[in-house]
Order: sequence, then C-alpha cells, then structure tokens
Amino acid sequence: MTVLAHRSTGSHGKDGLARDALAVLQPGFEGTTAPAWLLRQLGEGLTAVGLFGRNIASPEQLAALTAQLRAERDDVLVAIDEEGGDVTRLEVRGGSSFPGNLALGAVDDTALTRAVARELGRRLAECGVNLNWAPSADVNSNPDNPVIGVRSFGADTALAARHTAAYVEGLQAAGVAACTKHFPGHGDTNVDSHHALPRIDVDLDTLQARELVPFKAAIEAGSKAVMSAHILVPALDPTRPATLSPQILTGLLRKELGYEGLIVTDGMEMNAIAGTYGIERGSVLAIAAGADAICVGGGLADEGTVLRLRDALVAAVREGALPEERLADAAARVRALAEWTRPRTPSGGTPGVRPDARPEGSRASGIGLTAARRAVVVSGTAAPVAAPYVATFAPVANIAVGDETPWGVAAELAGLVPGTESGIYPEGSGAGEVLAAAGHRTVVAVVRDAHRHPWMTEVLDALVAARPDTVVVEMGVPRAEPRGALYIATHGASRVCGRAAAEVIAGARDRA
Repeated sequence: MTVLAHRSTGSHGKDGLARDALAVLQPGFEGTTAPAWLLRQLGEGLTAVGLFGRNIASPEQLAALTAQLRAERDDVLVAIDEEGGDVTRLEVRGGSSFPGNLALGAVDDTALTRAVARELGRRLAECGVNLNWAPSADVNSNPDNPVIGVRSFGADTALAARHTAAYVEGLQAAGVAACTKHFPGHGDTNVDSHHALPRIDVDLDTLQARELVPFKAAIEAGSKAVMSAHILVPALDPTRPATLSPQILTGLLRKELGYEGLIVTDGMEMNAIAGTYGIERGSVLAIAAGADAICVGGGLADEGTVLRLRDALVAAVREGALPEERLADAAARVRALAEWTRPRTPSGGTPGVRPDARPEGSRASGIGLTAARRAVVVSGTAAPVAAPYVATFAPVANIAVGDETPWGVAAELAGLVPGTESGIYPEGSGAGEVLAAAGHRTVVAVVRDAHRHPWMTEVLDALVAARPDTVVVEMGVPRAEPRGALYIATHGASRVCGRAAAEVIAGARDRA
C-alpha cells in the first residue's frame, strides 16, 4: 500500500489536523437512517462509519442508508461486524444464513470457506458495505475462552491459518475489505475483554508457533485490515495491551511481519481500555503505538464522542504527545483503503435481493445451509421424533454475539415436525422442570458450550438418566463426551446450524 506523504506542522494547520483526527475514527450511531450530525462530520473529514444490528432492518433499508452516506462522501468506508454464524448484524433478528468459523473449520474444506466468505461479501457489497471486521484468526487453544469459542476456526493452528487465508480471499474477491482479528491472538484467554483486560502468559516461541501463524497467513493473503486485541501479552509488552503497544503494533506487526495495511482497534469503549485508560487517552495511545483507525460506537454512538476523540487527538499533537506525522500517516492509510473500496462499492440504491438473502423468515437453502449441513457431527441413533419437547438451556449471552439474535433448533424443528413444543431454561433451572413440561414427549436438550457451564452438564446428566431417549444438541464448542440417544454437534448456533440439526432430528436427511 502506498501511504500519502506526510505534511509538516507548519503547512498542516488547524483544519488539516482536525480532518486527520476525524479520518481515523470509525464511530457508530443510532437509528436506521443517518443522523444530521453524522452527515455533517462526513463533510468535515470523517471517513468511516461503523454499523451495528440497531442500524439494520432489511437489505433494502441498509442499501438506502449507505447511499445516504455516500451522497455526502462517495469514498466513505462503511464497516460492519458481520462474521456470519453467531455474530451477525445483517440478520440480527432472525439468525444468520451462514455458519460461523468453527463450523467451516469442522468441515475443513478451504474452497467451501472461500465460497461462503465470497457470498457473504457479495451480500454486504450489494448493500453498500465495504469493510467487514472479520474474520477471527484466533486459535481457540483455551476451551474455556468466554469470548472467542465458535468464532474461531478451531484449536489447530494450521487449520486456523488456511481457513483464515481462504476467508480473506473470498471476502475481498467480492470487493469487501477484510479486517483480520484479534491481533496478536485472543484464543488463549479466559477473560472477556468487553469486561476486563485479559492476559496471555505464554512465551515467544509459543506465540510464534501458534497465535501469529494465522495472521501471517492473512497478511500473505492480502488482508486489507487487521484489528488489534485489548489483551496484555507480557512476552511482547509487559505493561500495555496490544492495542496501545508500539512493540506489538509497530515492532511486531509492521516491522517483523511486514504488514502494510490498515490497523484498526477493537472497540475502544470495551472495559479493557475504557475502564483502565479511558477512551480519549486510549485513542491517543493507540494511534501513537501504530494503530490507524479507532473503532468506537458499539456503546457510544453520538456526536459528542466523535468530537471528544477528535479534540483529544488534536490536543495530543499540539502538546507533543502524538507526532503529527503519525496521525497524518494513520489518516493516509484510512484514505488509501477508502480509495481501494470506491470502485468496488455500489453507488447505492435498492439491491436485487434474492429470497434466500432476506434476513427475516427465510428458510431457503443456499451455500450457507449446505456448509452447515456438512459441519454437523452425529453420535448415536434414534428414530425420527414425533411432537418433541425442545428445552433450550440459555447461558448469559456473549456481548460480541448479543442477546437479541435468536438461536437454537425449536423454530426450525417446529417447521419440520408438527406438534413441536419448546421452553427456554436459564441458569438455576432443573431437570424436573423440563420433564414436567415435556410430559411423555421426547426431550430435545439444546445447549451452548455445556463444558463451560456446570449447571448445564448437571441438568443434561439428570435428563439422560431419567429419559435415555433424550436428544442432545450442542451448538457451541463440543467438548463433553456425547450423551443421549442422539448427540448432535453443530459447531455454531446460527439459524442454518439450527436447521441442519433439526433435519437430523426429524429424519429429513441422512444421519451418516
């Protein structure tokens, strides 16, 4: 990537500093149309906008929104956190039409991963989105990881690397810039950085052999962006998290790995940064460390936040805490990516949306369902069930996933088996409640990461002991021994994963 020439302090001036400070921000906003303040800031120099589930109602509405943004600035970067699988913004109210990374890793067909990413990218581009904060390149080496899990391609380093590269290639073939995350690797944590600062205590040899390998593959595949992690890695920097570390962002990522694309921070309002450094100081330190773009807006989505961060960056330059050349370099990298995306992004308007691309209510097949079916692993045998009772054991939602996206098999199974009934059971529920509600019906117990939730394991054991014909569906990372008459591992909880499991339960397809 060619970075624009730096401007000196004397020629840059107040307006130039402010425009550069705005250019490095990726803020969010409320609503399904662009507010006046956002359009105004785009005119003042803001170059990127982040979209979340709250901003999306339909593909047609999203296309109209991105057209509204481009009417103000034709090279705007419209970013989204659309991993597919459990983490979806396009289909936040209905569940994703694509399986997530763990399911793709379970299939281990890089051509399929590339094709899934390309189709997802096509749908994003069709709606005017040109930067996707995906894929996750984290090696999920810690099975108790509360934030990565099924968002990873798996615990095998080589597998994660080849699928990360395939995903990047597929997404960018559709004209959407990939943003590989969470550098230098979030897979060996047992703390969610939304809540606190995780720490990874491994040596340099382990980092080189495990965490960094998928990122090297992503760089080789041409990933246009890389997202930093809010994690402390003492082997690399004993004092600052990766997002704020010159040793990690500039020394390791830029110099050692030779990465020249855009470096984006994870959300700065996450407590790992906001609760320790504050978002203003954290943003200044991140840019000084080598980051080029500040992701903010998942929780803070107003003009005041944008102006505070702009002013903090400008003040840091004037006070000598942030070299002006570093801010200018960061802004230039943002604008260079915007230029790459411009000819690849539709100018706006309503997309020609196929029925299987609609986020709400679709049950049509497609490459996503094909992939989800291939990812299902089945143990045991059971006759197709009639009028089952689906008991979904619901853990507290991962913040990255959110609690507004439905998951499970109940809705899909009800469409295949008449008379299906269901209930949702939070922590504290017991097997007795389920059995009382089920009556004589076959119980289908649906769990998510049961190995991380002892209460789920206890309830499952009691259910299987009382009803040996119980069907168990694991929609998270499968770690426990298979139990029940039929055990189904979907490797993810997206809508198509639920459909694939429901087909097996209903006997609608071969269980081999």
